[in-house]
Amino acid sequence: MANLPRPVLVVDFGAQYAQLIARRVREAHLYSEVVPHTWSAEQILAKQPLAIILSGGPSSVYVDDAPAFDEELLQADVPVFGICYGFQVMAAGLGGRVDKTGLREYGRTALEATESVLFAGQPEQQSVWMSHGDAVVEAPADCDVVATTAATPVAAFVHRNRPLAGVQFHPEVAHTDHGQAILQRFLYDIAGLTPNWSTEGVIDAQIAGVSAQIGDGRAICGLSGGVDSAVAAALVQRAIGERLTCVFVDHGLLRQGEVEQVERDFVAATGARLVVVDARQRFLDALAGVTDPEGKRKIIGREFIRVFEDAASEVVAEGGDDVRFLVQGTLYPDVVESGGGTGTANIKSHHNVGGLPEDLEFELVEPLRDLFKDEVRAVGTALGLPDDMVWRHPFPGPGLAIRIVGEVTQENLETLRRADAIARAELTAAGLDRSVWQFPVVLLAGVRSVGVQGDGRTYGHPVVLRPVSSEDAMTADWSRLPHEVIATISTRITNEVSAVNRVVLDVTSKPPGTIEWE
Repeated sequence: MANLPRPVLVVDFGAQYAQLIARRVREAHLYSEVVPHTWSAEQILAKQPLAIILSGGPSSVYVDDAPAFDEELLQADVPVFGICYGFQVMAAGLGGRVDKTGLREYGRTALEATESVLFAGQPEQQSVWMSHGDAVVEAPADCDVVATTAATPVAAFVHRNRPLAGVQFHPEVAHTDHGQAILQRFLYDIAGLTPNWSTEGVIDAQIAGVSAQIGDGRAICGLSGGVDSAVAAALVQRAIGERLTCVFVDHGLLRQGEVEQVERDFVAATGARLVVVDARQRFLDALAGVTDPEGKRKIIGREFIRVFEDAASEVVAEGGDDVRFLVQGTLYPDVVESGGGTGTANIKSHHNVGGLPEDLEFELVEPLRDLFKDEVRAVGTALGLPDDMVWRHPFPGPGLAIRIVGEVTQENLETLRRADAIARAELTAAGLDRSVWQFPVVLLAGVRSVGVQGDGRTYGHPVVLRPVSSEDAMTADWSRLPHEVIATISTRITNEVSAVNRVVLDVTSKPPGTIEWE
């Protein structure tokens, strides 16, 4: 294994944002890992953390089944920072008091900060992202209250004599105006840490981890057509070289031109061996009559694995050695939304997480499992992948299947593929590819809309435009596209795609809506 720096540990109390905290720490150029709250103080301290951050979580500290916390951590000679639930656990462990006040705060909240090391150089009034129904009603002894809100008298505190601090809000979320600065004040000024981590460090650590996991074995990688699987493949190839075979499954659910791009660009950039499997009819047959989105995801996950098993058999027949490892481009948002954190809720099953068959014969290799999309892009650029591949808009593994609300048929796929191609082309023409993070186009296949074209009545499908802006996929806001761009897209789709007679715009943030409709 590579010599990794001592970590800043994030103790996960079931937060949707636990890995996002770790990512913010890495943005501050410090190495970070997430560990479950079920670990004892002895286990945590054995990793020699430079500092510890206690995450948020869905529970209340005073209920019987609240996630346990080993208060020995607060007595160890290690800086500790609490966030939301972690802040309340910390306050209670230091002798403060947490209670249900009847006042809740969710979303953007006005914060009044006082002069302190935590808020140095920041405005006294600032906007933060809250998500709590309980509150610290009495700060621990020897702690100074350094921020308040209208509903929360103790919104942040700093210990006078020890490197301990915490906040009720979420500094890791982009909606907190000065969140990164607050985290860095803790890391640099309270904990006294020096930045020593970079994208190259991520690459070295992952290559070392992959080499240790696979050893002298062989692996196949399932390429989906997106940046995640391409970067995962490039990392693994850097680790094991020609013992990696990439399998690109053309499942018939990709966007226009993507099959050709993968075949051309990926091989040119990496030199990796690529096997292309035409499985379009297989997937169509498996999805016939299925309209439930979870059902679609699980079917697609199952069929992917079966195709990989067949491909692995062919690789074995050619090379003689068994293929035990399957490389996937799984990211942290995929894991946590599928209920993969410690105590996290299942938002939806991602095909490569919750959709895998129980009799999986491969050992999974997932070098990007702890990373977010923008971190993956940085890694891909550092590995030499072309910009067209690295900056391609995210696209779900199940592809267009979960952008069709209704049955996945060849006709519906072709309709959606043409509408999607128009939207992407006009976004590119307007120079907005990088300001819009993702641009799903959704076909409401089960809905018919009355329209008029020429002098005749039409009975076509609506299409939904879903442009969103995000850093990490955990939260997102709808993109304010110029009206003329929306108008051009709408006009072209209704003129050029005969089955569509209505185009609508989705103006919902995440939360409460997910990025994909299904």
